[in-house]
Formats: sequence, structure tokens, C-alpha cells
Amino acid sequence: MSSGQPVHLRVSGLRKLYGDLEVVAGIDLELKPGECFGLLGPNGAGKTTTLRLCLGLIDPDGGEIEVLSLPVPDRAREARRRVGVVPQADNLGPDFTVEENLLVYGRYFGLGDAAVRGRIPALLDFAGLNARAGSRIQTLSGGMKRRLTLARSLINDPDLIFMDEPTTGLDPQARHLIWERLRQLLHQGKTIFLTTHFMDEAERLCHRLAIMDRGRIIAQGAPRELIARHIEPQVVEVYGDGAGRWAREFGHAHSERCETAGGTVFCYARDADPLVHNLESEEDLRYLHRHANLEDVFLKLTGRELRD
Repeated sequence: MSSGQPVHLRVSGLRKLYGDLEVVAGIDLELKPGECFGLLGPNGAGKTTTLRLCLGLIDPDGGEIEVLSLPVPDRAREARRRVGVVPQADNLGPDFTVEENLLVYGRYFGLGDAAVRGRIPALLDFAGLNARAGSRIQTLSGGMKRRLTLARSLINDPDLIFMDEPTTGLDPQARHLIWERLRQLLHQGKTIFLTTHFMDEAERLCHRLAIMDRGRIIAQGAPRELIARHIEPQVVEVYGDGAGRWAREFGHAHSERCETAGGTVFCYARDADPLVHNLESEEDLRYLHRHANLEDVFLKLTGRELRD
């Protein structure tokens, strides 16, 4: 791990056990000021547990955590007053209006009502909820609730924001709007620690990321670096009843690697031209030729089997 450079989060040798199960198995992470750092992994990989450890909500069984130069869990309460948190599930107060949710949350940080009210107009504008300040939470759409939860996390003007799957369950329009808001925060110099299941989200937003599986960090770096390091540059996806036959007769011999999943053949190649030229004569098959992406890396490193 680097030393000498300022960091907003430093995790070293972090471990957490539940009984005999090691959920977090000795991981190291650093977040630099002003960057978006992504933590990716299948269900049960240990992502949310890692976030809870960093926030001091649960105690580690080993390792060290430093949030904004404060040791956690020893000074976790002090550290939490200086960070923002967007949880996986919205936990907005259903009995309050949009504005009241921001006001009440500000009190948790010891902010006076006058100070919070001074910040509310800018936060409502950031969330695109100016016209809904007096609306009850149950009248908001899922996207509105998510934007309000994001705005609420900024009530104390934090330098570091923890976001646990902030766009899960949102439609594409709402996801793109959240992404635009997160870019705004990065332009303002905020630091974001993001967990997500969306590979395109991580590829668009994250300066660096780590892929976590079974409690361990198995890859770490910038998105394009990980793609270049772990996967062939070209991908050909082949669909149709004869895809398996085509893979056996041609695909395997003309690609570095071929995989079949759900009736689709994925061929990974450094030069995809022979595959594409051959497929043009296969009338019963459909295909997609594309560049490799972060999802290809993720599936190669963690596998295609379902995780419960």
C-alpha cells in the first residue's frame, strides 16, 4: 500500500468472521481524495460488510481502518459525523415531507435548524426536487426517493461519501440522472466509495476499483487497466440453435477462449475477423461483435454461476 500520499480511507489487513466463515479475509484498500473508488463482487462477496466495518457499525476481527485520518472503530462516531452514507435501501422518514427529512437528518450531525434550512434549497436543487419540498415520501417515485437519499447524505457537507448500490431498482432514466449527480460531486472534489452490481456504472464512474470474491480482493486497478490485463480485446457473442455446433466446429479453433452460457456462445479473441467472416455465412445464427468490457473481466474472475 502507498504511503506519504493523503488518503481519505485506508484499510489494511481487514478481517471479519461470523462463526467459522471469514466474510472479509485480510483486504487492503486506499481511497485518494477526489476519486470514485468502486468495490465490485457477486452476492455474498463481502462488499456491504466491508462498508459497515469502515463506518464502525460492526467491529473487525483483525486489521486496521482509518477514515479521514481517524482510527475506526475507536473514533467511529467522530468519523461518521464527517462522512455521508447512501444505504442500499432507502430509509427515509415516511411521516415527514421531503424538506422535513433533510431537516431531521441534519440534527443527527448537531447542525442547528437555521444552518440546515440554509442548505436545503441547494440540496433540493441538486436532487431535482425543488417542487416537491412539501411532498410526503410515499408520493415520490423510486427515482425521487433515491435522489433524496443522495441529497440527504450531503447535509453535513462530507468530503467522503459511502454509497451501497445507489442505483439498484431504478429505471435507465433515473440511473443516468444519478450518474450525472455523482459526476457533479466528483467535480466538486468529493471522494466516493461505491459498491455496485452494474459493471457499466463502475466503468463510467470509477477512477479505480477492486473486484472482491469470497472475502478477498482478487483484482484492483483502473477499469481500462483491468480490461487490458485480464481479458482478450474482442468479443463475439453468438446466438441461435446451432451456436453450440458452430463453437465446436469453428469457434474454439479461432479464438483464445470460448464459453457457453444460457444458450449464448462467447468467443474471446485478439483478432475477431475470422469469426465474423465465418458467421456471415451462417444464416441460422445471429451474432454481436464488440470490444471487451468490465463485465467480461468480472465474469472471468468470479465465474458465471449464480450466487445466493
